[in-house]
Amino acid sequence: MISNTDLPLRYATPASWAQQVLERKLDLLNDHAHLEKKAATNALELLNRWPEPNPPENWVTAMTAVARDEVEHLAVVTRILARRGGRLTRTHHNPYAAELHKTVRRGKGTEELIDRLMISSLIEARSCERFKLLADAIKDDKELSKLYKGLWASEHGHYLTFIQLAEQVLPEKVVSKRWDEMLDLEAKIIRAQPCGPRMHSSGL
Repeated sequence: MISNTDLPLRYATPASWAQQVLERKLDLLNDHAHLEKKAATNALELLNRWPEPNPPENWVTAMTAVARDEVEHLAVVTRILARRGGRLTRTHHNPYAAELHKTVRRGKGTEELIDRLMISSLIEARSCERFKLLADAIKDDKELSKLYKGLWASEHGHYLTFIQLAEQVLPEKVVSKRWDEMLDLEAKIIRAQPCGPRMHSSGL
């Protein structure tokens, strides 16, 4: 049985969100595919951001593993989208992620890096929560139910990977303080999002 009870999120998306976004499944799948593509790109970008000349082996291993997972997810989601008569749009905007990235302390070296890691972790955690809600809400679509149940476990692992890596960059106390701030910011940002068939739309 899957559970979101151990996620650190400070805003719980209402179950009604899933029913709303599932009314436009193709739009939701298109948005989802773009998010997987951006997640893979993000992992590869982070691969080069370790501040020391020689990053630890697990840094490279973790980032390449995340990138590989996200590319596999992209392939699965786009395949389902195409089979159902949809297509991946050329452009995509995620206002939720854009707002999160405004909080990054740019040009601050290791502080910028842990902010980017925390944002990655927050996005994975929020996606994890949403996959659980979608899986629970779907009653007559075995393909999508299987997809979301499978993705929950993967995103949960990624959320932990990013925050654990942040604790290798700066002392745990420093990371914990910033993580507490970022959790509060994320809760405000997700609640302020517009409604619509997107993984990170408002649940209100």
